[in-house]
Amino acid sequence: MVEFIVANMPPIMFLTLIGFLLLGFPVAFSLAANGIFYAILGILLGEFNFQFLQALPNRIFGIIQNDTLLAVPFFTLMGLVLERSGMAEDLLDTIGEIFGPVRGGLAIAVVFVGALLAATTGVVAASVISMGLISLPIMMRYGYDRRLATGVIAASGTLSQIIPPSLVLIILADQVGRSVGDVYRGAMIPALSLVGIYLVFVIIISIIMPKAAPALPVHARKYVEDNGRSGLRSLLVTSVIAGAISYWLDLQFFADENTAMDEKIVISLLLWGLVMFAIALADKYLRLRWLSRITSKVVFVMVPPLLLIFLVLGTIFLGIATPTEGGAMGAVGSIILALSRGRLNVSLLKQAMESTTVLTSFVIFILVGSTIFTLTFTGFGGQHWVNSLFTDLPGGVYGFLIVVSIFIFLLAFFLDYFELAFIVVPLLAPVADSLGIDLVWFAVILAVNMQTSFMHPPFGFALFFLRSVAPKDAYIDKITKKRVEGVKTTEIYWGAIPFIIIQLCMVGLVLAFPNMVTHYKGTGPQIDPATIQIGIDSYGSSYGDDPYASDPFSSSEGDAYGADPYAVDSFGNAASPSSDDPYAVDSFGAEAEPSTHTEESNSLQNEHQQSDSKDPYAVDFQ
Repeated sequence: MVEFIVANMPPIMFLTLIGFLLLGFPVAFSLAANGIFYAILGILLGEFNFQFLQALPNRIFGIIQNDTLLAVPFFTLMGLVLERSGMAEDLLDTIGEIFGPVRGGLAIAVVFVGALLAATTGVVAASVISMGLISLPIMMRYGYDRRLATGVIAASGTLSQIIPPSLVLIILADQVGRSVGDVYRGAMIPALSLVGIYLVFVIIISIIMPKAAPALPVHARKYVEDNGRSGLRSLLVTSVIAGAISYWLDLQFFADENTAMDEKIVISLLLWGLVMFAIALADKYLRLRWLSRITSKVVFVMVPPLLLIFLVLGTIFLGIATPTEGGAMGAVGSIILALSRGRLNVSLLKQAMESTTVLTSFVIFILVGSTIFTLTFTGFGGQHWVNSLFTDLPGGVYGFLIVVSIFIFLLAFFLDYFELAFIVVPLLAPVADSLGIDLVWFAVILAVNMQTSFMHPPFGFALFFLRSVAPKDAYIDKITKKRVEGVKTTEIYWGAIPFIIIQLCMVGLVLAFPNMVTHYKGTGPQIDPATIQIGIDSYGSSYGDDPYASDPFSSSEGDAYGADPYAVDSFGNAASPSSDDPYAVDSFGAEAEPSTHTEESNSLQNEHQQSDSKDPYAVDFQ
């Protein structure tokens, strides 16, 4: 029995950990307790080297010193301040007004708001709860199918997992040992593609099943003009004018022929937002009345968060700021936005900072626990077990990626993304690296896959969050005065299934088309090898451009040592004193006679140099 336990210690450790987590024990304590218990057991059995645990203090100090993890509290604080200052309500109200006149408009608005909240808050719970409280009653009021309404809210809320600045991407970048900026750039196209697929799905459902996603009635629209028009034409014209002005400004003052395309895009978007905001401010305070109500609402509600997104992510993508610095800018920017809207108070800051501290402490404790577990696991040869388990799979690289994707998908039924990132990824990343897999691509595949962990019935956290705010019982709507039936849990589960399928299809697309992620590498500047010139500073007998330079291979006394009258040659003999120094002394301490260069001394010096020219380091032993 003992021999069996010793021979199979790594899989026993892993299964024991999964058992602890399924029983509901805290993740950090389960990891630490598991590692310590099996380390003690291994020491007693003589199968574990205690020196592995002696590395623990240095590992913990390294965690504390990790600059990458500083981005976690900064982005968390930014998201919580924006969420608690009512940004979600403003965005849903405004975007719902834009898309409300079309079928499925409210669902489309939820997807857009989910993407914007993901790019600003990065917190799934905040996104799902906010949209569940605000948009779900409105969608139920006007006859939306409950499965579509709950599914689109839950799915849009989980976009925070894959759209930068996602906390999951920060953790994954740290675990696979890659730059957060590279992981952000790699995840951008899959994230935007997922948003586009959600929108296409909603549009198709609204066409096939018009009653499942009706348009918003005219009487429910709040920003209609006095003449009955929607005012969207004013929004379109203003956007085009602002775009033209920003493009001209970019060409005149910022961009040149050597400017990278991504830099041009970021600068143009920043200028577009600033121009839009300037036009709206001029219209408001000069009372020009050029803009419609919906245009003013869109500019003052949507442009500031968009500018914050462009500023934070743009500086990270362009390499101007690190993710930590970008997160700090985002946190300060969110406080400024809340202050500008008159919604910043002590209570809001206190709640946001408390939640940020709790989440950051949670991450640090899990990291410490996972470090203890990993050291013990490695001490028992666990990494070799994982390598042998996954490297022998049929299909090579894609066989490994498919098996890992299925493995993560199944574990996500029971474990959340933090547990997966800290437990499973450190075991799989070395195997992926040994197979030659781009670790940024690997991290994005895992991120898209782990996104489904929030949607899995019956354990998905997004479903739990939505269930907590969705009405369970029938109620009388305050606006229509009609009876509205409550939302059943099974309706939430059925509504999530189509979006889980979409997410799994996105995993397949990322697997099949690695360029969706690996574009982050770029092509770099094109250099013609024929134009390369190697310039090396000249040393030696030519003396270069330095009038005081000497030939390093010359052993002649005197001039070879420049202007130093006290120089000695390589054999320890004093050089001939310069005629400029009457007080020079020889190597024996006696005062030397002033030196003059006679023809005899010059000839001797030339003979000495000629003998040294063959081998400057040669020594005559005769």
